[in-house]
Amino acid sequence: MRILKCSILALLVLTTCASFKSTGDNPKWIKLFNGKDIKDWFVKIHHHEVGENFGNTFRVEDGLIKVRYDQYGDFNDQFGHLYYKVPYSFYHLKLEYRFVGELQKGAPDYTLRNSGVMFHSQDPRTMPKEQDWPISVEFQFLGGLGEGKPRTTGNMCSPGTKVVYNGQVDERHCINSSSKTYEGDQWVKAELIVLGDSLITHIINGDTVMKYSKPQIGGDVVNRYDPKIKKDGILLKSGFIALQSEGQPIDFRNIELKDLSKK
Repeated sequence: MRILKCSILALLVLTTCASFKSTGDNPKWIKLFNGKDIKDWFVKIHHHEVGENFGNTFRVEDGLIKVRYDQYGDFNDQFGHLYYKVPYSFYHLKLEYRFVGELQKGAPDYTLRNSGVMFHSQDPRTMPKEQDWPISVEFQFLGGLGEGKPRTTGNMCSPGTKVVYNGQVDERHCINSSSKTYEGDQWVKAELIVLGDSLITHIINGDTVMKYSKPQIGGDVVNRYDPKIKKDGILLKSGFIALQSEGQPIDFRNIELKDLSKK
C-alpha cells in the first residue's frame, strides 16, 4: 500500500510539473502599441530619410495610431510606413483598423479606402531615400466604396516579392481573399499568422480568408531599390512589421503580437 501511495504521489507531482511547464511555454500576447506613443516604432516615407515623420503623418491621439495628411498639400507619392522596432519570424499578429475621412489630394485612385500591414519587410534602413515601397509582403486592407460591389479585405499584395498560392508561384501583385465587404467607418479586426517562410494565414473578423506559403523576393512594383538587397528567389523567413500610409486616412488600435518562435 505504501508503494502504491508513493507511486500515486509521484504521478501527481509529475503531472503538476508538466502542467506548469505547458502553461509556461504558452506564448503571451505582447502589446506592440502602448496606446500612448510610438517610441517603439520608426518611420520611413518615400522622398524622406528614415526616421523623418513628415507632416506628422503617424500620430497618437485618443489611444489610437492615426494616419493623417493635413500637413501635406499634394500627396506627391509620399507612401509611408511605420515600423515596429524589431523583426519577427514566427508569430500571430492582431489589430483593429477603420477607414476615416477623404482620400488626400493627389493620391492615386487605387489608394481610396486602401491601406495595410507590411510584414517580412526589409529593414527600412537599407532603403534608399527614393525607394517607394519596402520589399515585403502586404496584408492589404480595403473598404467598400458604397457601390454595392464586392471589395474584399485581408488580401495579399507583394511589392518586390512573390508567394506560392494554390500550389504554385503566383505572379499576380495582389490576390483577393474570400472576405466580406466592409462598408463605412466600422472597426474591422484583422489577424495574421506567419510561420517563417512556410504557411501564412489571413483572418478577418474571426474568419480565415486566405492562406499561402513560401514568401520570397521577386517580382516588380518596388522601384529604385538597392540591387544588393533585392536578390530574387530568396525565401523570406523573417522581417519587420509596418503600418501603411498611402493617401487614405486610417486609424489603428489594439496592436498585439504572440511570438510563436518561443512556443
